[in-house]
Amino acid sequence: MVSTRRSAPRDHLLATASRLFYNDGINSVGVDRVLQEAGVTRATLYRHFAGKEALVVAYLEREDQMIRELWNEGLGRAVSADHAIEMAIEGIADDAYRHHTRGCPFIKAAGEFPDPKSSVRQVINKHRAWFHTELRRLLAEAGRDEVDTKAETLAMLRDALMVGCFLDDPDVTRRTFVRNARWAAGLR
Repeated sequence: MVSTRRSAPRDHLLATASRLFYNDGINSVGVDRVLQEAGVTRATLYRHFAGKEALVVAYLEREDQMIRELWNEGLGRAVSADHAIEMAIEGIADDAYRHHTRGCPFIKAAGEFPDPKSSVRQVINKHRAWFHTELRRLLAEAGRDEVDTKAETLAMLRDALMVGCFLDDPDVTRRTFVRNARWAAGLR
């Protein structure tokens, strides 16, 4: 029987790299620092990842997976289409306020990997496409008109929230986001 479990050293290395990349920036964190803080050898890195860019891709895929799981978990408790939109708005606000307090990992990575053809940007594009699709789905299920425009507005507000919670007063930013997101989504 083939095991689908990931190795503990791989997971530990990825968790360490994820923390460092998010907190300090991808390009400012070298492989040696990741290895030192993770307490693993270079051979361990290359056993699990082809190099630093592959480690960055895994970091962003990990972020994407965690966000999708939180999204699905939160929306799984919704009792109506409007409640699902409310849950999404509160979940987005909570994520920026409590978890991603230093900005959006995808926006930050995009700034460090400007080539739209890079594997890093492909992961970013996939995540953002999923998010926009989810917003359109929620709005359509709630019977909203102008679904594309409303979804684009909500996505832009979310991006502003992620930056604002990092750079400005997070309490004010959160309140402003929730108020404007509710308005854009047609919630009263």
